Amino acid sequence: MLTMSESTPPRPQSPMDEKAAVVSSDSQGKRFSVVSIHHPHDPRSFAKDVILICTVTLAMILNTANNTALAIALPTIGRELNIVEYKLQWIISAYSLSSGCLLLFLGRLADLYGRKWTFILGCAFMGIFGLGCGFAQDEITLDVLRGIQGIGAAACIPAALGILAHNFPPSSLRSVAFATFAAGAPVGAAIGAAISGVLTQLTEKTWRSTFWFLTGLSFVCCIGAIMSIDNDVPYGLTDRRVDWLGAFLVTAGLTLIIFALSDGGIAPDGWKTGYIIALLIVGFFLVVIFVFWEHHLEQLHNRHEASLEKWWTPSPLMSVTVWTRAQGKLAVVLAIAFLEWCSFQSFTFWIQLYYQDYVGLNPILTMVRILPMCVTGVLCNVIVALVVGRIPVVFLIVIGTLLTGVANLLFAVINPAATFWAFGFPAAVVSVFGADFVFATGTLFVAKVCLPHEQSVGGALFQTLTQVGTAFGIAISTIVFNATIAKSSLTYGVHVNKSGTNAPRPAQLVAYKDAMWTGSSFGFAGAILALIFLRGVGIVGHRKEAEVKSEATAMDQDAAVRASEQLELCMLISSHGFLQAQA
Repeated sequence: MLTMSESTPPRPQSPMDEKAAVVSSDSQGKRFSVVSIHHPHDPRSFAKDVILICTVTLAMILNTANNTALAIALPTIGRELNIVEYKLQWIISAYSLSSGCLLLFLGRLADLYGRKWTFILGCAFMGIFGLGCGFAQDEITLDVLRGIQGIGAAACIPAALGILAHNFPPSSLRSVAFATFAAGAPVGAAIGAAISGVLTQLTEKTWRSTFWFLTGLSFVCCIGAIMSIDNDVPYGLTDRRVDWLGAFLVTAGLTLIIFALSDGGIAPDGWKTGYIIALLIVGFFLVVIFVFWEHHLEQLHNRHEASLEKWWTPSPLMSVTVWTRAQGKLAVVLAIAFLEWCSFQSFTFWIQLYYQDYVGLNPILTMVRILPMCVTGVLCNVIVALVVGRIPVVFLIVIGTLLTGVANLLFAVINPAATFWAFGFPAAVVSVFGADFVFATGTLFVAKVCLPHEQSVGGALFQTLTQVGTAFGIAISTIVFNATIAKSSLTYGVHVNKSGTNAPRPAQLVAYKDAMWTGSSFGFAGAILALIFLRGVGIVGHRKEAEVKSEATAMDQDAAVRASEQLELCMLISSHGFLQAQA
């Protein structure tokens, strides 16, 4: 018996992303439903599109600013709350830990149950618990509230990527939308540093004012979302159960890994501490089990087995085959994102410490030296919007990752006696090219190759790799820094203490340089990976509407052929089931 589903969404992802008709069957192989391939988007006003782009970009600005703003204020927070220096990093790490570990799970929930309200609730979460952080009176309260605040970022960022992919079909406007969204990262980093530097130094409530300012922006984001984001329309998915076991495995595994990477440098015996080694092993083991479990679920659903009716066999949280999309090129793009964030976040982490702890600058002067990153970041995304439909993606990614490596390299050979314009300024200018080019082109590529019902999961995968890359890059460079400062201090007859405050200044400089050499190696590794594996990817953006229409027509014809083949297969299976029943 063959039935045609009438639950076709009126606004599918886009003509380019509707890969084929979706054919499903019940567990007995006797009933099938075919979801329609394509429907045009409902008309939207240009003003509504502009508000939507501004809203999701503001969410990205908030996500980044919630890290960089606190980095500038850490010394002040430590003094006011009596937090020892080596524990200050947990104010940032707690946020990154929760946001990075829950991206996949909350991205899947957004795809299943609605991206609009997932986005709004995520922004509200960031605002409410950010407000609470501003009233925290001790270290534990602040760390816990920061961890809960990160859940909001894990909800709204993947949902934002899915919303952009759904509302903007392949066109020049899609390229602009994704490039603007990507610009939120460097702008957020600069705004966070600038606002935090000013508010921390000039207001009575110092660092607390920063939290309250960001809370206000969070609620502006919620209002913009309510005004501009259309109500979600389901994609006709027959199975909306949540893979709770997979969610537990990946969340627990990533939590243990990121915790160990963040805490390894300040543990009692450093990276030799027993619980750090144990957490890394268990975390890695849980992630491996997660991959096998997701593969098992995917195979069950592909075979339409009777066991699918069991409560423990929902659709996989993450389709393992998503890594093989575009002949494995998606996996390469995700790996490059990981390496780029290792390099870029390591750079931003160490230059702030270099300026404040080694050079002795106050927060405002440190912020001034970081401001060129903001201006360049905006210009980079304008460049992406203009050329992503004309230049193969490999050129953008290779140039970007190389320049991030060069930024690290400039500090690796820095002369402290030289002026800011000799090393600091050019490093700040070129550092953001990699993050902006990789984020904009990477998210466009994810939107292009992922299926409509997994756009938020695809975006979550990309974001997860950047979060893990941040933790990994800072952890590895910290290991190098600590080892170098201990070794170099011995040459001056000094046994460095745990916080490194008694290290001679020449030893500190060598340690900063070695940490920057580490960051540069990550950037150059990403460039090599792109040069080898992404040469055949081509262009990921779009130039003209005429090109989009012709490309979409070709895709629709191809999808129609595949749908026809699948329909014939369904009829054969149905006939076979009928003959078996007669027998």
